[in-house]
Parts: sequence; structure tokens; C-alpha cells
Amino acid sequence: MPDGVAVDEPAAPMSKAKINIIFATVVLGMLMAALDQTIVSAALPSIVADLGSAGHMAWVVTAYLLAEAVATVLAGKLGDLFGRKLLFQLSGIIFIAGSALAGVANGMVVLIIARGIQGIGAGGLMVTSMALIADTIPLRERGKYQGALGAVFGVTTVIGPTLGGLFTDHASWRWCFYVNVPLAILMVLMAARTLPKVRSVARPVIDYLGIGLIAIGVSALILALEFGGNEYPWGSWQIIGLFLLAVALIFAFVRVELRAKEPMLPMRLFSSRVFTVSSVLSFIVGFAMLGSMTYLPAYLQYVDGETATLSGVRTLPLVVGLFVTSIFSGQVVGRTGQYRYFPIVGMAVMAVGLALMSTMGAATSVWLESLYMLILGAGLGLSMQVLTIVVQNTVPYADLGTATSGVTFFRTLGSAFGTAVFGTLYSNESKTALAEALRESPGVSPEAAADPKLLRELPPEQAAPLVDAYATSIDHVFRWVVPVAVIGFVVAWFLPQVRLRDSARHGAADIGEGFSMPDSDDRVVQLERAVAATVRKARAQKPLIPELIAASGSTLSPDAAWALGQVYLHQKEGVPAKVHSIAYRHRLPVEVLSPIFRQGAESGLLHDDGGTLTLTERGNTEVDLLRAGWRRWLGDRLDDWNSDDPVDRALLDEALSNIAGKLLDQGADSAEVSKA
Repeated sequence: MPDGVAVDEPAAPMSKAKINIIFATVVLGMLMAALDQTIVSAALPSIVADLGSAGHMAWVVTAYLLAEAVATVLAGKLGDLFGRKLLFQLSGIIFIAGSALAGVANGMVVLIIARGIQGIGAGGLMVTSMALIADTIPLRERGKYQGALGAVFGVTTVIGPTLGGLFTDHASWRWCFYVNVPLAILMVLMAARTLPKVRSVARPVIDYLGIGLIAIGVSALILALEFGGNEYPWGSWQIIGLFLLAVALIFAFVRVELRAKEPMLPMRLFSSRVFTVSSVLSFIVGFAMLGSMTYLPAYLQYVDGETATLSGVRTLPLVVGLFVTSIFSGQVVGRTGQYRYFPIVGMAVMAVGLALMSTMGAATSVWLESLYMLILGAGLGLSMQVLTIVVQNTVPYADLGTATSGVTFFRTLGSAFGTAVFGTLYSNESKTALAEALRESPGVSPEAAADPKLLRELPPEQAAPLVDAYATSIDHVFRWVVPVAVIGFVVAWFLPQVRLRDSARHGAADIGEGFSMPDSDDRVVQLERAVAATVRKARAQKPLIPELIAASGSTLSPDAAWALGQVYLHQKEGVPAKVHSIAYRHRLPVEVLSPIFRQGAESGLLHDDGGTLTLTERGNTEVDLLRAGWRRWLGDRLDDWNSDDPVDRALLDEALSNIAGKLLDQGADSAEVSKA
């Protein structure tokens, strides 16, 4: 059964200002965690020039992504176990430690370890950020706040490389990490003062064995791909051993998940063709997107001679293409419910973009390079937008949380694999190409060849062979990734078109969904989001309270129904129901509400004991009718709810009991009362 949520201390009415302060705290955590996925891309050439070990460059990004992927899986459960506020602060402290260590790193190994620590903190920050929004923001307003948080996640894709370039050019690449320290300290202090203490009522079951097996198995596989042909020959016992270890651990993971009480990734999800295809496509999108964004700045610095700052700015066409087509496809899906051909077209366009980028060289114009990036970004945007939405639309409500986090997990794994594979292809090709170029450029040291700043200062006749070597190496990478996009194009044809739930269509244009932002695996949180979308849509069409009363079969007037709901909630929370406290909570004059509660007492629905209101027997009967009406009204609008599935039915009944209370508390505003 889903985990309930309890507040350790009575929930005081929150002003708009306090809600915004809480949101600012959460946004700061999300901003730093998401930013560090891309901020180092423009700084990588300078990091390599300073620390050496070019063959391990990809791990500066991969270590972060792998640690983040594991942390996002654990964070939701640990937040339920120890409290989300505590986990948010602890994640911030871990992020500070990783950032500080990365800033002072004197070697590539230390930097990679520091990035892994950062990734652990970042995964915790991302997931608890989304959970805290669900815990603290009123249900009727949650959609816009979650959309804004998704926009922050998306915007970091734009500003990350540029910001990293600015730090590298005008301070040092180390400031890509140092800048996090004061910001994260501020965030932790703000969290201590502003965030409510929220914990789970039920003790969650954590699949430690499954998480450990997949983490080590995937790491072994990525190490094999990264070391192969670089540190060791492909046929060496080390590489073969890593591959065998990876296969054995992943096989063991599947066996464990089949038997686990609360599996991290239920194997039954793969019986759905929609989930399987969407997971594969999410992996490929992550593979191409972050791999490209990691190595494009290196190409622009080494081949085009751009500064680190300009190399970040020059990647904007890719991000613009991604944003425009992502928003466009989301709008179309939201209005029509048709999504199937977007991934198909997107994968085809992505393959074309990668193929075009594999032809770039020193003679390619800036405008042509920008066009190629725009095409690649357009393909990514068309592909990624619908994947989370269609999965949420087809799985049972009981699997809503795990399916959502599962697709995100595959995208993050794809990003880690993409960066590692890009790095392996680049290292293997550049090793030979640069050795040949150095022979053609006598007098040029390997250190000068590895540093884009020193390379720009060389005479053209000495720099030309080296520039061509870098162009050839990075073109080689893009050329070999084209078949991955082609595989995605073939797989996309197997994605079936099904009717989208109304709640899924409502959220189709949300940027956070499109970017597959790491999210809570709590199915109640996901179900609440679906309900919130349904309620917002209904409220936009007509006043909600009269419609809900009609669904319940009650004969109460809207104002009487609202008044009973308020008294019921106060009794449920163990807080005395007084007119002045209810008025304060809803920011309404006591003079406006007093007649409503007086009429309730005169009608025998409420009992007034010296100003403290309680429900009479008749009042309790009417509240039970209203709550049943909420369940009926919501159940009718949550499309595809399987009433014959006992798990679905039990989950929805418990979730709607929880949601109904929130809606009675938060769903009636002053405008509705005045209309009543």
C-alpha cells in the first residue's frame, strides 16, 4: 500500500510569501544539482590540460550521472524513512563536500571521486525537491510550481556550458565547483528555517540488494567500455572479466527484482510494450543528448579555436532546437492525444543531425555548424517529450511511481553510457590521430597540443595538423553514434498509439515531464499529480463545489458543504475548529464566515460548544456522503482506472481518501465561497 505522509508539527496556514520562500529553497537545490550535469562540458579541455589523463575525461561526467542515478532511486525511500527535510539538508551537505573536493582536486582520479560524491548529493536534492513540492504546495497550485521547477531543470541545459565557459576563461575551471559551496550552504540554512518536517507514517521497504547489484553491474559495464582499447586491449582478461561481471550482476539483479517485496524496478513493467519501448528510447535520447553536449564544446575549442565561454554559447542552437520541438510536440500531444509519430520522426531527425555533424571540419562555417546542431536538437526534442507521459498513461495506478522513475532511470543510464562511449571512441581515435599530427608539427609539445589556449597561439602551419586530428577524432565519434539513432528509429515504430488519459494530456506541455526530470517513485505523489491536473481542468470549466455535491447525492448548499468540510478536517487533525481560525486560514473576514457556520448549527449539522465547532451525527453522515462523492467524481475522471483490479481499487480508494481531505481543505477558495 502507498506510504502516507504525516506532518510532525501542526500545519500552520502558510502565506503566499512563505510558500514562495520554500519554493526558492527547493529551486536552489534543483538548480545546482541539474546545473552540474552540464557545467563542466566547456571546462573539460582545460581540466585535461591541467590534470592530464585525457582518456579519463568522460568519467568527469559519467561518475556524476551514475551516482545521481543510484541516489535518485534511494532518496525517495530514505526521505520517507528519515524525513524529507533532513534528507534535503543532508544531500546539500554531501553536495558541498563533493564540490569542495572537486575544486581542490590535484589529479583526475580525485576529481572523478569528487564528482561521484557530488552526484550522490545531486540525486537526493532532485528527488526530495519534487517530493517537498508535493508536501508543501497546496494541491490547486501545485501544477504551476512543478512546471516552474521543470523549467528550471530545462534552463540549466542552456546555461550550463556557457556558465562553465565563463568560469574557465575568467577565473578557473575550479570555480565551476567552488561556486556551489556558498550557494549550497545558503540553501541548507534556508531549508533549516523554512521547510516543514515531513516523514512517512509507514516504514518503507528499500530494495538495497537490487539497487546495489544494478549500480555495480552498470559501473562494470561502463568501465569495460571506457577501458577497452584505451587502458587495456579489448581481448584482455581485464576487459572480458568486466563484461562477464556486468552480465552476471545484471542477471542477478533481474532475479532479485522478481522476488523482491518492493522492487526498485518491477520486472512486470516490461510486459508492457509501451514501457519497454519508451525505456529503450529514453536510454537512446540520454545517450545522444548528453554525449553530444559533453564533446561539442571540446570540438569548438580545439577545431574552431573558440574560447571556453564561446564554446558554451555556440551549443545554444542544439538547445534551442530541443526546446522548440519539445514544447511544440507537447502542445500537439496535449490537444490531440496523438504522440506515436513524434519519436519516430525525432529519431530520424536525430540520425540525420549526427550524420551531418560527423562531416564538420576546420573549413565548416559557423552557420553550417549551428544548423547541424539545431537539427540534432530538434530530433532530441521530438523524441523525448512524450516518453514519460505515455508510460504514465498506460501502467496501472499502483505502478505509477515506479514506472515514472524507471523511465527517468533509463534516460540517466543512457546519458552515462553515452558519455562513456563517446569518450572511448574519442580517446581511441585521438590517440593515433594526435600522435601522427605531432610528427607533422615538429617543435610542438604534447602539452601545447592538449591545451586549447596554447593551440590557438601556435602558427597556423603547426596548428593545422593538430586541428585536423581533433576534427577527425570527434567526427569519428558522431559517425559511430549514427547507428544508435537508427536503432532508435526502428524501435520507435513499435511504440503503440493508445488513448491518453485526460490527466496525461493536461501535463503533456510541461517542461519537467519532457526533460524526464528525476521524480519521486511514490505512487501516491504521482496519483495526486494526476488528480490535480483533473481538478484544474474541471475548475476552469465550472465551479467545482456544486458539481461535487451533485456527485455525492447530498442536498446541502455549497456553503454548508464547505463549512462541514472545514470542521471535519479540524477534527481529523485534532485541532479545535473555531470560526476565527478557519477565517484566518483562508484569509477571509470572520463576518463573512460566521453566518455560514451559524446556519450549520441551526440546521443540526454542527454543535457549537463555546465557540468550538464539532460535527453532529447528522453532520458526520453528510460528510461521509461528500467524501464518497469526491471519490466517485475523481474515479470517473481518472481514465483507464481498472475497477476490477483489487490492487488498483485499494490504492485509488486510499489515495482518494488522502486527496479528498486535501481538496476539501485547499480546493475551496474565497471566490467559490462568494459564488456559493
